[in-house]
Amino acid sequence: MTEVKVKPATTQRIVRSRLGVRDLLAEATSGMLARPGRTALTVLGTVLGVAALVATLGLAETAGNQIVTRFDALAATSVSVSNRSEFGFGFGSRNDNSVIPWDAEDRMVRLNGVVAAGTLTRVDTEGELVSSVPINDPSGQSKFAMEVLATSPGLFDAVVGTLATGRYFDAGHNERYDAVAVLGPGAAARLRISRVDQQPAIFVGDVTLSVIGIVGDVAREPSLLDSVIIPDGTARAMFGTQAPAEVHILTELGAAQLIGSQAALALAPDQSELLRVSVPPEPRAVRSGVESDVNTLFLVLGGVSLLVGAIGIANVTLVSVLERVGEIGLRRAVGAARRHIAAQFLVESAAMGLVGGVLGASAGVLVIVAVSASKEWTPVLDMAVPLLAAPAGAIVGLVAGLYPSWRASRLEPVDALRGGT
Repeated sequence: MTEVKVKPATTQRIVRSRLGVRDLLAEATSGMLARPGRTALTVLGTVLGVAALVATLGLAETAGNQIVTRFDALAATSVSVSNRSEFGFGFGSRNDNSVIPWDAEDRMVRLNGVVAAGTLTRVDTEGELVSSVPINDPSGQSKFAMEVLATSPGLFDAVVGTLATGRYFDAGHNERYDAVAVLGPGAAARLRISRVDQQPAIFVGDVTLSVIGIVGDVAREPSLLDSVIIPDGTARAMFGTQAPAEVHILTELGAAQLIGSQAALALAPDQSELLRVSVPPEPRAVRSGVESDVNTLFLVLGGVSLLVGAIGIANVTLVSVLERVGEIGLRRAVGAARRHIAAQFLVESAAMGLVGGVLGASAGVLVIVAVSASKEWTPVLDMAVPLLAAPAGAIVGLVAGLYPSWRASRLEPVDALRGGT
């Protein structure tokens, strides 16, 4: 019998292809540098998106801070005191029953936290008209019905006023009952008075007043802009005004609530219940609302810009896959696995996003500083925003490259070699 020897089957080793991190980075770098122009334009899209996001967040925070600061400086420093109308008097004419004393200004400025204070009263002129000519004009075209307001010298500072020309009356005018007046810009225009170097006169009925100044503007109490303004003492002596109607107070920032609690007692210790004190609301709610609205608006704009950059990366990466079909087929033919092809394109898109994120964060910070410098603002930016911008760019690039890399990995070697160039 013939002995048959069976040879043992040859053992075949399956060698899996490997692609190290260094090789992967080298391949991705070569792929990006092979078309530097296109890579630069793609990175530019991400730069613009990230820069817009960083700049809009920073400018939103900076603008919100400026809005809140201006609100605090204007609205949150104003306190007013008036007589309660239910007791039969308010911002009235003679104010016979008013409990506000004539020395209200002196009492207020002695309080810690008060920057300026002044009284304001509507003067009862008994229907007399105001004119700038002494003759009796039968046609009445040179006479006007205007409000005449009596104030203490400190009111102009309390309402944050500016002068167009001339000066405001002082304590000396008030104590001497001088017949002087300051005109609001509206009243000056109607009376056709534009300069005061010759001390032009106006006439309230038979009372003659010398104009010593014209108001330019006031941040508060706009009634002053169309009125004739005279000293308290003059109103008492010439028109019989009995007491002030209102007190306006300019406080230091943050002192309004405290001054509001002290004002009534300082003005009328035994009748403080007859006074109404108006204190601005706590600005925290307004501050939060403004910052939230501005941040939301700019965040949406920045997100849209970043989305445009992501679409640019996805588009260029997909075009790169289509142009490199032959290269993909060759790599698959010599042993590259699907995951290697996908990883290469993912690394390329993530690298472009990372570079765009770094450059975009730098550009965004520069934009914030430049805009703030041009507006004389104080730039405000959370440091976490530029630090997270670079990783955010990489993540955007990674997400944008998911579909192109998946499509590249699904190409069969034979089909890729046939369709490649």
